[in-house]
Amino acid sequence: MRLSHLILHNFRSYADADLTLHPGPNVLLGYNGVGKTNIAEAMGYLSSLSSHRVTHDAPLIRHGESQAIIRAQAHRGRREAFLELEINPGKSNRARINRGSPVRATEALGILRTVLFAPEDLELVKGSPTVRRRLFDTLAVQLHPSLGQLGLEYGKVLRQRNALLKSIRHQGFTPTHESTLEVWDAQLAQVGGRLLRARLDVLGSLRPHVSQAYQDLSHSVRTARMRYLSSLTGHDEDSEERTTPRSSQSETDISALEEASSEQLMQQILQGLQSVRKRERERGITLIGPHRDDVDFSLDTTPVKGYASHGETWSYALSLRLASYRVMIDDDPQPGAEPILILDDVFAELDARRRRRLAELATGAEQVMVTAAVDDDVPESLLSNAYRIESVDQISHATRTGPAQAEHD
Repeated sequence: MRLSHLILHNFRSYADADLTLHPGPNVLLGYNGVGKTNIAEAMGYLSSLSSHRVTHDAPLIRHGESQAIIRAQAHRGRREAFLELEINPGKSNRARINRGSPVRATEALGILRTVLFAPEDLELVKGSPTVRRRLFDTLAVQLHPSLGQLGLEYGKVLRQRNALLKSIRHQGFTPTHESTLEVWDAQLAQVGGRLLRARLDVLGSLRPHVSQAYQDLSHSVRTARMRYLSSLTGHDEDSEERTTPRSSQSETDISALEEASSEQLMQQILQGLQSVRKRERERGITLIGPHRDDVDFSLDTTPVKGYASHGETWSYALSLRLASYRVMIDDDPQPGAEPILILDDVFAELDARRRRRLAELATGAEQVMVTAAVDDDVPESLLSNAYRIESVDQISHATRTGPAQAEHD
C-alpha cells in the first residue's frame, strides 16, 4: 500500500502543498516547526479520520480558514483510488472517492491503512486511559471500517444519556426519568457491547505480536502482557491508585469477559447500568461502558506505567506499534496490502539497537514516510528519497549533508 501523490489545502501550516511520493522510504528533513509532522499527520488522518496529536479537528485547519482538504492518490496492489477529505470543524466531514459525489467521511475508511510511530507514543503507556482506548479503537476501525460509524454512534448516545443524568441531578428524579433512562440504557448497551467486543478482538490479535516485538527490541527475559480493565469487572476509571483495579479484577472475570459474545456483553452492560443507577443519579455521569475502560500493560506481573524504566517504556510503546503493523498484515496478507509506515521524528528518541530494529522493519515495507530534524538521526538505508523542507512554501530534494545543527523547539 502506498501514496504516489499528496496534496494539502489549508491543512495546519500549509495553504497549499503538493508532494510526489515514491515506493519505499520517503524522508522529510528540516528544522522543527517547518511543517514535517503536519505532512505525516495528514497521511495518518487519511486512514483513520483522527490525528495522533489532537483529539478534535479544529487545530487541523489553517489559521483564519474554515475548512481543510487532503487529497491523495492511493495504490493497493494493482488498484488505485483518488481520495479527497474535507475537514469541517463543527460540521460533518465529507469525502470524495475517485472524484465522485460527496459522501460521509467514514465511507473512505479502509481504502488506506497506516501505522504511525511518534514521540507521543510514550503516552500510550504513561498517559491517560483515553489514549489507550483510542489506540484500540483506531486499530479496530482500520481492520473493520464499519466500526467508525459505531464509535460515533456510541459517543452520541453517551452524551444524551449524560445530559439526562445531569438534569436528574439538578432537578430531581421522576418516574418519567426512569423510563427515559431505560431507553438510553438499551441503546448504550447495544452499541457498547459491539464496541467492547471489537476492542477485545483487537486485544487478542495484538497480544502475541506485542510479546514477540518486545523480545526483539529489548532482548529481555521479561514478557510483555496486556489485560483489559473493564467497568463490567470492577475497574474504576476514577481510582488514582493503579494497583486497585488490578487487584479488584480476578483472572476468571477477565477471561470470561474476553470470551463473551457481543450479545452477552450487551446484557452485562444493561445489568451493570442497573447496579449503579443510584450512583449515576448522584454524580450525573454514566459509570458503566467502554468509555470507562482501560488496558493494563505489564512486564510479567509488574505494571509498565509508574514502574518501568525509560528504555522499557519506549520498548513497550514501540512494541504496540510494531504489533499493530503485524496485525494489519495478518488481516490482509495480499501483496501490496501492507500498511504505510509513518515514522514521525522517532529515530531521535531511540538508542542504536532500537533504531536498527525499526530500520529493518521500515526497509522491508512497501512505503515509509520518515520525518527528522537532524540528517544523521536517520539510518542510511532509508535516505534514498529525501526532501528538505525549508518552510511551508519550500520543499526540495535533499542530499546527504552530514551532521546538521537543527534546533529543537
